[in-house]
Amino acid sequence: MNHYETVFILNPVLSEDQIKETVKKYEDFLVSKGAEMVNKEDWGLKKLAYPIQHKKSGFYHLLEYKADGTTIEPLEVMFRRDERMMRYLTVKLDKHAIDWAKERVKRIKTGA
Repeated sequence: MNHYETVFILNPVLSEDQIKETVKKYEDFLVSKGAEMVNKEDWGLKKLAYPIQHKKSGFYHLLEYKADGTTIEPLEVMFRRDERMMRYLTVKLDKHAIDWAKERVKRIKTGA
């Protein structure tokens, strides 16, 4: 199983319930495909570097998980088909990135 990190941006016109429902949908999909969720973060509403679909902000979310490589393609197909999704990026983490992600989570939990 490989270690992956997916960051995605949701449309800023969504309600809080719609955002939670969307994030849950993708979490459930990953778990159903045998992925192990390591970490998830809600980065909130952020200003975009450039307009996407005439929008200047979006809701950022991060999912960190361990999954088989065959899980990524169907996940990204779901992202492309979802009109709530503005952008996404999935990255396979190497051992240095995994260590850095663990340190980041530790810093967030301690508030440092």
